[in-house]
Formats: sequence, C-alpha cells, structure tokens
Amino acid sequence: MGLRNAWPAGVANQVELVGVPFFPQQDYQCGPAALATTLVYSGAKITPENLVGQVYLPARQGSLQVDMQAAPRRYGMVSYRLAPRFDDLLREVAAGNPVIVLQNNGIWPIVKWHYAVVAGFDYPAGELLLRSGESQRLAVPFTIFEYTWKKSDYWAMVTLPPDRIPATATESSYLAAIVAMARVADINAVTLAYTTFLKRWPDNLTASIALANHYYERGALKEAEAVLRQAAVHHPDSVVVLNNLAQTVSDQEKQDEALALIDRALRMEGPFAAVARETRVMILQRMAKSR
Repeated sequence: MGLRNAWPAGVANQVELVGVPFFPQQDYQCGPAALATTLVYSGAKITPENLVGQVYLPARQGSLQVDMQAAPRRYGMVSYRLAPRFDDLLREVAAGNPVIVLQNNGIWPIVKWHYAVVAGFDYPAGELLLRSGESQRLAVPFTIFEYTWKKSDYWAMVTLPPDRIPATATESSYLAAIVAMARVADINAVTLAYTTFLKRWPDNLTASIALANHYYERGALKEAEAVLRQAAVHHPDSVVVLNNLAQTVSDQEKQDEALALIDRALRMEGPFAAVARETRVMILQRMAKSR
C-alpha cells in the first residue's frame, strides 16, 4: 500500500496512547465497548453497560454508525466523523485522539462487522495498535487493517470534549458536528463547543449567532452582546447580527444605541427585514415607556 512509501508529513513514526482504557468486548457488543473507550479517555464517567441500550441492537447483533455518532452527544461530547483517509486517522492518533473504526473481519461470503479503537501506530513495524475484542493491544499490519477497513468505506470517528477540536477537522464539517450535538447536549457543553470553535474560526457567522443565542437564552446578556459585537466586525452587513445585537442592547436599557443599530439593519433590507421592523417597533415602545 502507498502508506509505506508516503508517510504523512509531520506525523511521528511511532505513537502509542497508553492511557486509552480497555473494555473487553462481550456478546457482539463491540460498539458500546469502543464508544466507552474513547468517551472515558475524554473524561466521561461511563461504562459500556451504560451505552448498550443506546447503540446495541440485539436483532442485528451490532451497532449502527448513526447511533454510534449520536450517543456521545448526550454526554456533552462532540462526535466527528473523519474523512475516509488513512492520513487523517494517523493525524488524529498522533494528536492524542483515539479513533473508532469500523472493520469487516469476515471472509467472503461471511460478513463480520466490528468496531475497534486505534490507539497507536508503529511505522517501522508497519502496524496499527488497536483496542479490539478481547485484545488490549492488538498489533495489526497496515495492509491487513486497510483491507478490513475499506469494506466500511473507511468509516472512522472521534469523540472529543467540547473544548477540543479534532486535528483534521474542517470548518464546515465540524460546525455540523456541533449543531448536531446542540440538539441534545447540556447548554454549557454546547456553549463551550461554540466558543472553542470560534477561537479557531472567528469569522464564522453561523457559529457566532448560535453562541450569542445560547448566552441570550441563559440571560447572559453582556456575553451575548460581546459575541454579537465581534460578529458585527466580521459581518457588518448582516441583518441578523445587527437585529440580535439591537435586541440584546435594548434588553439592557440602552435604547438609543439599540435604535441606531436596528435602523442600520433596516437599511440593508433583505429577507430578515420584517423581523428587524418588529424589533424597531419594540424598541420605540420601550423608549416611549421610559419617558
């Protein structure tokens, strides 16, 4: 395979994440075991037994990928599916992130799907180091692993706490991962995930609005205002940003500034102009009451 002759630039030749825990697989439950492995490594207080009801399907004697990605979000973790490249898998492990992979260990015509966790690699030996089945440190040659992994279209994922970003994450795909997490996770974890995201990609409009909304929902008006003011620097023509900033400023009884902001938004027109007009009416009503 090409990996032998084209090792990814900047990746060490040998890495082993010795702190990655090990949960022996029981009764086809490699999915819960693999998830528990990465979640505990990321700081979650959990066991494979906690995950069985969420990801294991007895009728199929296995776990679906969609459930594997969904379960970590309930524990305040971000699930991120890697691009189907060996390079990305290696870069994540080198960055300290164990990777869940889906393999087909069967021999045609038998299909034997299996989740394992890549916890290291050894380039000189040509091996990956897995937490797999009942083996705490299973060394698998690159060629054999690639053969079993490609049958799943190179499916792989990491689970990370909200204050970390995967080494291979792209802006759009990681934002989608946070949005999916936000549907079920604790608001504090979601807020932290968006804050971390914006440190990497500070001019992302969607993340800025989402983070401001989370602060606003918690009554943290000054924090919401700060995020929106920064967003307005990057996106001075965004009606949504200006409208939300006007609302937040008005809620803090700074009506003159709020009116100036909403009038600026209305000069932009666009699809959100109707909402901005409603905000302007609200601001004028507040100004009238304060007189």
